[in-house]
Amino acid sequence: MKIMGLDYGSVTVGVAISDSMQLTAQPVEVITRKSENKLRRTLARIEELVAQHGVGKIVLGLPVNMNYSEGDRVERTKEFMDKLIARTGLEVVLWDERLSTVSAMDVLKEGGVRSCDRKKYVDKIAASIILQGYLDSVQNRK
Repeated sequence: MKIMGLDYGSVTVGVAISDSMQLTAQPVEVITRKSENKLRRTLARIEELVAQHGVGKIVLGLPVNMNYSEGDRVERTKEFMDKLIARTGLEVVLWDERLSTVSAMDVLKEGGVRSCDRKKYVDKIAASIILQGYLDSVQNRK
């Protein structure tokens, strides 16, 4: 079984998928929508990717504040989680995503990606960082 990682944003969703042994996360794509509330196509694309890759679980980044408080984005992410569960029927695990976007930007910068091109990739790299953190924690518990 593979696991999907999602970095949910106001108009984009970064997607990453694990290998079947659940050891590594690979960035897959960035799903873009016209506005925050337009989720029908986003959910349909996630459902397609779940079927295509044989995904059995979803890890969704939870944007808690640096002081562990929960803001408006956390509430919207939890609402998105409910829609994901209803649409896919899969277990959705919330995972602390603090600094994942900063880390993704650092990876892209170190990889020599031009600053004007980084926005195209940052969300799927952030999704892979979120998913890799989850995968590593599961491996460490074993």
